[in-house]
Amino acid sequence: MFTVIVEETGTVAAIKPSSRSIELVVSANECARGTKIGDSIAVNGCCLTVTRISTAKGNCRFHFDLLEETWKRTSLSTATPGSHVNLERALAAGGRLGGHFVTGHIDGTGTITKWERQGADHILEISAPKEVRQYLVTKGSIAVDGISLTIAAVTRSGFRIWIIPHTFEVTALRQRQVGDPVNLEADLLGKYVRQMLRAGRR
Repeated sequence: MFTVIVEETGTVAAIKPSSRSIELVVSANECARGTKIGDSIAVNGCCLTVTRISTAKGNCRFHFDLLEETWKRTSLSTATPGSHVNLERALAAGGRLGGHFVTGHIDGTGTITKWERQGADHILEISAPKEVRQYLVTKGSIAVDGISLTIAAVTRSGFRIWIIPHTFEVTALRQRQVGDPVNLEADLLGKYVRQMLRAGRR
């Protein structure tokens, strides 16, 4: 379980084939504290398991094994060495709930259609697939590449959000451009509500 409050931006150190599929290696600092093999970390919103921990140039490196399905269905497939990725450790019991609940299981990938500065802030528009659009609500929550964000407006093809300077500065969004894919996960509570409403109609 995650609350999609980014703890730090890590850097992709390597991407290479492994005996199981694809190995993703990410350098991190803050998230290294207390993390051990087998722990879950959200990487751009994707829940991944730490399979190995190493050090290089004084930095901690997390090793993850990605299935082909995960690689193909998420924005991680566009990452390259040097790319920034948003990192969050799994929610600890008694931890602060600063964002909203997600599982780290991506519902679909969206595409950035507008990304520009508006005064001190930035405006971001994203087209979303049908499986995500059904959960979009104005003033509701959405996880974009593992960042808890509030939907400012629902559009015909997706949604619009405002990005404050702090979010722009401390997340990997600062590297994104129009046309880039982003991982999307709808609010978990919204999914349960929709499921209960569907069941009530039967």
